[in-house]
Amino acid sequence: MTWTPESWQTKTVAQHPTYPDAAALQAALVQLKGLPPLVTSWEVNKLKAEFAAAQRGERFVLQGGDCAESFADCRAELITNRLKVLLQMSLVLTHGLKTRVTRVGRFAGQYAKPRSTDLETRNGLTLPSYRGDLVNAPEFSLEARTPDPRRLLEGHSRSAMTINFVRGLVDGGFADLHHPEYWDLDWVQHAPLAAEYQARVDAIGDSLRFMETLAGQPLSDLQRVDFYTSHEALLLWAEQAQTRQVPRQPGWFNLSTHFPWIGLRTAALEGAHVEYCRGIANPIGIKVGPSMGADWVLALCEKINPLREAGKLVLIHRMGAAKIEQYLPPLVQALRQSGHPVLWLCDPMHGNTQTAGNGLKTRAFDDIASEVAQSFRIHREGGSHLGGVHLELTGEDVTECIGGARGLTETDLERAYRSQVDPRLNYEQALELAMKILAVAGSGGTRQ
Repeated sequence: MTWTPESWQTKTVAQHPTYPDAAALQAALVQLKGLPPLVTSWEVNKLKAEFAAAQRGERFVLQGGDCAESFADCRAELITNRLKVLLQMSLVLTHGLKTRVTRVGRFAGQYAKPRSTDLETRNGLTLPSYRGDLVNAPEFSLEARTPDPRRLLEGHSRSAMTINFVRGLVDGGFADLHHPEYWDLDWVQHAPLAAEYQARVDAIGDSLRFMETLAGQPLSDLQRVDFYTSHEALLLWAEQAQTRQVPRQPGWFNLSTHFPWIGLRTAALEGAHVEYCRGIANPIGIKVGPSMGADWVLALCEKINPLREAGKLVLIHRMGAAKIEQYLPPLVQALRQSGHPVLWLCDPMHGNTQTAGNGLKTRAFDDIASEVAQSFRIHREGGSHLGGVHLELTGEDVTECIGGARGLTETDLERAYRSQVDPRLNYEQALELAMKILAVAGSGGTRQ
């Protein structure tokens, strides 16, 4: 195919900042291109193989993390808590679904965010919108909001530190299934679901000891787990700089992440983001919303995965609990009839955002759980298979989404609302959602 890492520059680019100093941007990109990659091609290919297994129903994909990382949050305790949440959720899912779970973090590169408008006005002053720490800073001043290309290098550095720390934890035994007590979060010891979670942990421990007794030796492959990284491939300058060929591997790899995805705002068929993603060997995710009809989605499938490679294409539907019944079934049917091999994930977060009475953005846990339940049912009734979920969550004691076992209300939001962009599930709500997934996965969900 006629493609290069730079060919996206011939297309219309959405959601890109305007850098006032073009020379500084190019200088930063030259430095970024010379830095070591953050992931390897064999890791990317391994993830693609696991996605192919999830398409066949042999795995379940748990993708989760912050809506947008910040440079200031590149701290050991925050990264550890994020890892704990995903480990605990995957433990619950593995035990309940009786299948292996592929863990994909929304971290180590999720530093850029799309915005509804390029500019923001406050008290008569108009400045560029905050587009994530990879581009500018959230403070409302000219200096902070001016896009700064040096942040591209800072983003690479923070991503590298995050990946290095996660790998160190995993390789050092932090993810050892023999010791899930390592994953406890102090603030949730008395959470409503703590007892149910502990019962599952005890059951898994008994099973491990039984299997090791039969084997006569420790099961070493349970002492560590694989973790993969993902982020929205939004700022194409940065993605291009980390796109390269590797020895003895065909094609081009984006080695800034294992799994990049295309958002709703950048999914135009002839747009720059689709052009860039169609040429790389990584598995590619595409967010799919109510505005995207079957013809559009099928054309994207053909463009991104013309060879119909298993594990290559992931469709992440985000319809909203009130709209999924109308918009998802036609897409499921169209994809099934087309024969395109896709892995379906449910993002129950983005379609359920609402504004609370105090002006804060929030999401209702019941809406999130309902969309997940409806997704399982719709796929099952349509002869399809839901292979995983895509969540915005944190390991911190935040109050950003209402509802859940603790019954958070709009009044609770102001107690610990820390997100600069979108509301996230806290640990309790995330673990509760994992429990609910078990309740609906086998039956296909219930009509809600």
